[in-house]
Amino acid sequence: MSASYVSVPAVAVISGVAALLTGVSWPHLIGVPVRRTQGAALGLVGAAAVVAAYFAPAAAMLTWLPAAVAVGVGAVFLIQLLRGTGQAHRLESIVGIISGVLVAALGSGWVAAARLVGTDGDPGLLTVAGSAALAAVAVSLIPLPDRMAAPLGLLVGGLAASLVALVVAGIPWHVAAFSGVVIAAVVMAFRRLALSRNDASNAAGRLALGLAPVLVVGSVVYFLGRLLVS
Repeated sequence: MSASYVSVPAVAVISGVAALLTGVSWPHLIGVPVRRTQGAALGLVGAAAVVAAYFAPAAAMLTWLPAAVAVGVGAVFLIQLLRGTGQAHRLESIVGIISGVLVAALGSGWVAAARLVGTDGDPGLLTVAGSAALAAVAVSLIPLPDRMAAPLGLLVGGLAASLVALVVAGIPWHVAAFSGVVIAAVVMAFRRLALSRNDASNAAGRLALGLAPVLVVGSVVYFLGRLLVS
């Protein structure tokens, strides 16, 4: 998020690298076969979505996101067809890798959000988003059961965003609170995903799990920004 205050190219480079790393590491997270081939496909889809968001028209900066996801899904089915019939874990591979396609492609939202800030958006949006995400991450580190951690994370995320909005001009506190709750919900959902996993992933899998919520939040911030400036 801090790269958004440097330049849009800096955001594009960091987002592209994050999407590439997440895509390559995602098959290790879900433990499917043909990890190199499927990881390469996911990484390329994520990086391509970031490039498309950088060069897309200002009026529709995520216009190529559905196309990137569609290409990624097609690549997943093609890889499974090339594996031949009777292969193990085919259904798990398809479902798990398609989710990785979506996560990697959603990282392009950071580029779109940075471009929005550079045109008619409000730079305070990124500060509000960052404060809500950090507050939710702090709550997720507390060893509490989900029935307590989830509502607490939403509450703290909304409060942090609204408090930051009071010192950041251009964003009403109630709009910031809503945005904070939405962003905190994404973070807490990935917390639940991480805690629900019983197997021990390798370093690549843990990297994918750590980067995934960051990428998803990028598109959430962009669409919230569109609502704020519309």
